[in-house]
Amino acid sequence: MTPRQKILDLLFKKEVDTPPAFSGLIHVTEEGLAREGLSWNEIHTNAQKMAKAAASTYKLTGMPSAALPLELCSPAEMLGAELRYYPDEDFRFPQVGKVKFESTKEIRELENREWEGGRVDLICKAIELVKQDIGKDIVISGMIPGPFTLLLYVCRPKNVFIEVKKNPDLVLNALLLLSSFLSKISQAYLNSGADFITIHEMGGSPGFVGPKPFTELILPALQKLTLRLGSVQAGELPRPRVLSVCGKTDAAMSLLAQTGADAISVDQLNDLKASRAALKDMMLFGNVDPVGVLWQGDEGLVAEAVQKSKEAGVDAVWPGCDLVPQTSIQNIQKMLG
Repeated sequence: MTPRQKILDLLFKKEVDTPPAFSGLIHVTEEGLAREGLSWNEIHTNAQKMAKAAASTYKLTGMPSAALPLELCSPAEMLGAELRYYPDEDFRFPQVGKVKFESTKEIRELENREWEGGRVDLICKAIELVKQDIGKDIVISGMIPGPFTLLLYVCRPKNVFIEVKKNPDLVLNALLLLSSFLSKISQAYLNSGADFITIHEMGGSPGFVGPKPFTELILPALQKLTLRLGSVQAGELPRPRVLSVCGKTDAAMSLLAQTGADAISVDQLNDLKASRAALKDMMLFGNVDPVGVLWQGDEGLVAEAVQKSKEAGVDAVWPGCDLVPQTSIQNIQKMLG
């Protein structure tokens, strides 16, 4: 069985013999880009170069996955936020430089609106190119921010958190609209060749916002998003949905299990054994530390972290978050086993 088929079997909830190692989050490396003759900033604005960058880690290490796009802010850009790009030598992901909205109530104007700009067509083309190049060997993750993370990208964060306390209904309505928007982007990625969708809800993790705001505001938005992604025509299988959350979420795993995702990916702060017990029959991915272990550690530390994840009962070994671009090839290969 090929690594791709094994991962697909897992994602479609078939039994596999051992947990595979891969990632649905960003995993490009400085060395991989150098071998392809690519600079950091150009891989975000050119479909061919984005595809080469996304495929470079597999070609260099054998990691049987690719994730696109190579940053998390493209949906915000599609809604009118302005992105800031950093010098190539900084290896910093593009970030929002100027938000689109001052208040969540302004997001009502998005209702029934398609995206008007941004790079969705470029990203879809890059997915197609990766599929043509190495799609028979790897799985492709179409990566999107979670609804609350996107809200923080398009609306002034200070005002968002004020409205979470003073006018939660406004925030909930905005999140539900953003869920619909994200589902359309996800479908475009799937139609272009992505095998599954990774919802990276960094800002809206219950480990950051707390259980009450998560339950009342973010959970309904995630449920709407996963439900739309799971809706298919007769005879088709729903595409797998992986929810990636940051922070220490041990106490909130029962809430995350209600999101409708097929798997939960947690970061290195989580107690995997406790999370495994709470999720019961739901898939758990994680949680090798991308900084302290994969980037700054040696091969022995990587092997130890991978073994601990497997012993805790993960269904797949994932980095806890995006790879640091300077992560060594040797450490990635050690994670793969």
